[in-house]
Amino acid sequence: MAHRIILATLNAKYIHASLGLRCLLANMERHGGPDLRALTVLREFTINRPAQDVVAALLLELGPEPLAAAERSVQVVGFGVYIWNVTQTCEVVRLLKIARPSVRVVLGGPEVSHELDQQEIVRLADHVITGWGDVSFPKLCRALVHGPQPLMKVIAGEQPPLDQLVLPYTEYFDTDLAHRVLYVEASRGCPFKCEFCLSSLDKTAWAFDLEPFLSAMQVLYERGARNFKFVDRTFNLKIDTSVRILQFFLDRLPPHVPVAGVAAELFLHFEVIPDQLPDRLKEMIAQFPPGVLQLEVGIQSFNVEVQQRLSRRQDNDKTAANLRWLVQESHAHLHTDLIFGLPGETWESFAAGFDRLYALQPHEIQLGILKRLRGTPIARHTSEYGMVYDASPPYTVQQTGVLDAAAVQRFTRFARYWDLVANSGRFKQTLSLLMGEGMSPFYAFLGFADWLWLTTGQTSGLTPEALVDALFSYLGAAGGVTVDAVRAALLADYVASGARANPRALQGLLIRRGGAVDGGASVQGQRQQRHQLGSA
Repeated sequence: MAHRIILATLNAKYIHASLGLRCLLANMERHGGPDLRALTVLREFTINRPAQDVVAALLLELGPEPLAAAERSVQVVGFGVYIWNVTQTCEVVRLLKIARPSVRVVLGGPEVSHELDQQEIVRLADHVITGWGDVSFPKLCRALVHGPQPLMKVIAGEQPPLDQLVLPYTEYFDTDLAHRVLYVEASRGCPFKCEFCLSSLDKTAWAFDLEPFLSAMQVLYERGARNFKFVDRTFNLKIDTSVRILQFFLDRLPPHVPVAGVAAELFLHFEVIPDQLPDRLKEMIAQFPPGVLQLEVGIQSFNVEVQQRLSRRQDNDKTAANLRWLVQESHAHLHTDLIFGLPGETWESFAAGFDRLYALQPHEIQLGILKRLRGTPIARHTSEYGMVYDASPPYTVQQTGVLDAAAVQRFTRFARYWDLVANSGRFKQTLSLLMGEGMSPFYAFLGFADWLWLTTGQTSGLTPEALVDALFSYLGAAGGVTVDAVRAALLADYVASGARANPRALQGLLIRRGGAVDGGASVQGQRQQRHQLGSA
């Protein structure tokens, strides 16, 4: 069946399902008309799919090109455009307009809501909706299909009260529930003004009516949904609401507690304000068993001067105390964030912040590098603080007044290796040895990162086995830790990871069981076999 209106986007990965497009689709009938909903279909692709293939799929969905004189046969393709897909989407739009010039291309999303005059993709499109599109996209489609034809290319998105929007959750397919992350939102906007974030442009945060939202979550749960990622910028802004939502999911947990190695039957992800964790919320969080809750905690920087410069309100002592409580008293998985390259943040300052965060032992420390998102107020610091950004997406900082280009490149490698070694969870015991005692964790890992780069010249393509051998060589040569202790830690980590190969450093210590590997006799008991295991 050919469709006249297609909502499309290029997701970063298949597992992602676009919430934004589903919001538009859900509101096509209410704000566009019943006939428009019937004419509209949602199609998702990934950024790795060739642009020619995406265009071919879209044209197949649209069917034959309509007669130019047939006003009611207008065909529309709306694209959700983001920092991670704008380059690929621009190529899709270019090829689509070549193949079918009559198709009306409509753009929306944060990447095309600011600085429009600088963007090639905007030049290629017929219309652009800036800001919210839930109401404005259906209204634009109604005008394109039924007339009168819109006169403006750029349309400021209409922001209605949230109770005038149809919730999008019935637009998730059964295959989405079975195989993909479900993005949900109990609120939109953010009251904080952190200048590196687009949410700083919001006047406040707006909450959806809680009862209809929870009813929608109940329907998703009854359909089999078990993986919910909340996109609220500040989930714990209103504690009463946070507690109600957590209680809703707590009531739906099975009575048994997951055992080690068994996946939890429910997974919830929330982004929380780091310095706001009152006792009521702690009491609720503490009731969740392991493997259910993941909390994303944006620290970004512990430097007070940098925080103030960027209009970021954060009580660092409360933040540290809350993280300490979460690690020690809850089963929540903590995903914490730091940003490198903020205006005025020095290498030494960032290292101190990293060490403070590492001492709190969150499960992950995600190391991001500053990106100048279009429209964000951070641009006002460019001249004074010597900020130089890449002109191409994702607009990553290249150098600052206190960090030269070599330092940024060095940190980029550090962050990549940190993901492979620390955030992967594959090297828990070995990481403790690597970080040492009585020294800066940041500089301890930096030593390994510099060595690994000089040794391999790679930041990608490093297998777990290659990392085992690299860690063995580095730690064995560094001194301070015995070869046997290094090998014992690597063996325990490798077996726990479930890997199936046979690293050079562990040869003779792994016993195959049912196709997998398992630890054999102790390393200490294998000293006589050291000649088989490679040098330190």
